[in-house]
Amino acid sequence: MLTGDQLAIAKETGRRLGMGDNMFLSTTLKEGPPPDSGYRDIDDLVLHADGFAGVYPEHKYEIVDRLQKMGHMIAMTGDGVNDAPALSKANVGVAVADASDAARSAADIVLTEPGLSVIIDAILGSRQIFQRMRNYAIYTCSITIRILVGFSVLIFAYKFDFPSFMILILAILNDGTILTISKDRVKPSSYPNSWHLSEIFTYAIVYGVYLAASTIAFFAVAVDTTFFQDKFGVQHFPYNSQSNINPGYNHPVLNSIIYLQVSTISQALIFITRSHSFFFLERPSIVLVGAFLIAQLIATFIAVWANWNFTHIHGCGWTWAAIVWIWNIIWFFPLDLLKFALRAYFDRQHTQTMAETFAAQPSTENQRLRRQTTISSDNFGPPSRSFIRRTSIQRPSRRETFAQATARYYTPHTQHLSIHHHRNFAKMMHNQADENPLFMVDSNELQRFSLVQAHHASKLLNRNNGYIATTNV
Repeated sequence: MLTGDQLAIAKETGRRLGMGDNMFLSTTLKEGPPPDSGYRDIDDLVLHADGFAGVYPEHKYEIVDRLQKMGHMIAMTGDGVNDAPALSKANVGVAVADASDAARSAADIVLTEPGLSVIIDAILGSRQIFQRMRNYAIYTCSITIRILVGFSVLIFAYKFDFPSFMILILAILNDGTILTISKDRVKPSSYPNSWHLSEIFTYAIVYGVYLAASTIAFFAVAVDTTFFQDKFGVQHFPYNSQSNINPGYNHPVLNSIIYLQVSTISQALIFITRSHSFFFLERPSIVLVGAFLIAQLIATFIAVWANWNFTHIHGCGWTWAAIVWIWNIIWFFPLDLLKFALRAYFDRQHTQTMAETFAAQPSTENQRLRRQTTISSDNFGPPSRSFIRRTSIQRPSRRETFAQATARYYTPHTQHLSIHHHRNFAKMMHNQADENPLFMVDSNELQRFSLVQAHHASKLLNRNNGYIATTNV
């Protein structure tokens, strides 16, 4: 809460609204934290305080700027001329209903109805969109890794040349299914979202390697043992010598079997990536389920009946198809356990960081370091060496991840693609020196809005009481 009212009014309002009363005067932004507060510096105070009282426009702007430099995405609401600089500085500026023209011009979102509930709906909707994008990214990366790793091992270890045309069929069916994820029913995240490439790649690598292992193990059991032949009486695939036209383990029926195995379990992965708990406890959209079933029927019919000599494919029959489906179902259920293990590691980091951020207690050195590596910032990566020397931050030496190095490489080329644009009144405030923006408002106008703020505060504080409190402006 950033208010121009007195500190006592700000604390009482915060208590009644459930926002906390750990608030300070705006003078602390210049003089530093009180000696008995325990906060190390102004940044630590701004991060953990519940609000500031007696603030002016420049104080609101400074608070937003400090939070952004700490790596946070900032949203701010306001209604008056004195809120305009901070609204334009924030990543998302929200002008509430009946806001002044200056606030509306500086804001990114203008509310037309009283109340802030629409903001909550917007946040939940945006997190659902982000969740769908995240599910798509993990799924596509996982399938790419499973294809590359799985078939590379089969080529070099078993001389198995999978028909390239069937790879195209796999891609078409996968793309047709994954397109429906845009209509999927997903649960929004319980904490603010940001792109953590290391997390996405970790999920993708684990899932991809696991799916590749399922294909390699199935192939090894089918050609190196007689388990399927002894149990189900199906065809055996001998090794072709180098003099054969198709040396190695290359047989038209075997190609159909491997195609079915890769296709079915790969597309089923989407039900793992889209869910937070067990996949069968979170109901997907009808469109997604329908697309999955249609794709699986097509893949099964191709493997069972297709006789395509041009791509070296012959139907494998229903017995082999049933074996493949049972094999994939057995390998599918442990994917949930892998997901829980990964979530236990990454969610613990996010939850701990959010809890430390919103706690009233001062930050420790370990908490500062954890925020630097967990919360995404405008620098698209960890602090630079010069920044570490300048702020005396100590952390264990470690190799940079591929995602962090790539992000830093592309940063100079993508800064101009910022989605935040200042318009109209905001442009007037952002001159050539962004660090010292000019802002001039008539004193009578500021006094009028201060009176409006005092009036609203007095009505709020005395809604359930029979007296009227006054404030000095």
